[in-house]
Amino acid sequence: MNASASSLPFAPSGVDTHAHVFERGLPLSDGRRYAPAYDATLDTYLALLNAHAMTHAVLVQPSFLGTDNRYLLQALSAQPERLRGVAVVAPDIAAEELAQMHSLGITGIRLNLMEQALPNLGAKSWAALLDSVARLGWHVELHRNAVDLAPLIDCLLERDVRVVVDHFGRPDPALGTQDSGFKALLAYGKTGRVWVKVSGAYRCTAPGSRFVADATSQLIEHFGTHRLMWGSDWPHTQYETVTSYGETLCMLLNAGLDANQLNAIVRTTALQFYGFEAESAARNAQTTPGATLQRVI
Repeated sequence: MNASASSLPFAPSGVDTHAHVFERGLPLSDGRRYAPAYDATLDTYLALLNAHAMTHAVLVQPSFLGTDNRYLLQALSAQPERLRGVAVVAPDIAAEELAQMHSLGITGIRLNLMEQALPNLGAKSWAALLDSVARLGWHVELHRNAVDLAPLIDCLLERDVRVVVDHFGRPDPALGTQDSGFKALLAYGKTGRVWVKVSGAYRCTAPGSRFVADATSQLIEHFGTHRLMWGSDWPHTQYETVTSYGETLCMLLNAGLDANQLNAIVRTTALQFYGFEAESAARNAQTTPGATLQRVI
């Protein structure tokens, strides 16, 4: 089953909060676990957005490109009103470089810790970076197995940083919503400082299971739709033959949610979180005599 713009039960202004763009030949990270042998260009991605009623999107730095965010920043510069970005940076990055990224549409940093040694986020070496993230109004995006999330989230919340958890929290596919880490994640809904991406379900579910419907229902119960955001995870690295853009959207459309819930998860929460609404309002204000446009991210 697939989805098209005409099949969506909400206004045609959805936000895809998780996708990657890259090309073969880019410098690769020494510590990469994987690198695809194909191109996933911005032009190809924009065509998919248009076909599926997605007016805005968030590009996430691929792990195999490491901290070299140049290709991501180039993409953001090509579509500054439509795109935001999440970068991967070293803990000792200069504040001036972060400020430059901010001006180009970066809204947070990603910690992709899959198959990696867990960092001590409470250590002094991370303090300056996390303080800069908080000061810029950015967030930290976490990608790690569910069982390891709680101490990482605790450290980030102690630094007054907003947290976005990738891919339903990455529970063990064999356990699904019974994963103890997923259950622990639900408890963070009450903080009001943690968001979850309902994305990449194929990375954390057994084929044919009710995981998406069950997990989304529980996440709504604990976080509310104003803390949940949908992402396609395009181009579905390592799962390219398993799913497609439309199928990832259909997984949510078929989860038994009502139109208001879908509208929040696919549209309004992300428009607010990533600053798209604020920028639109600022642009509109520019039409008023004497008004000054300021980019808000």
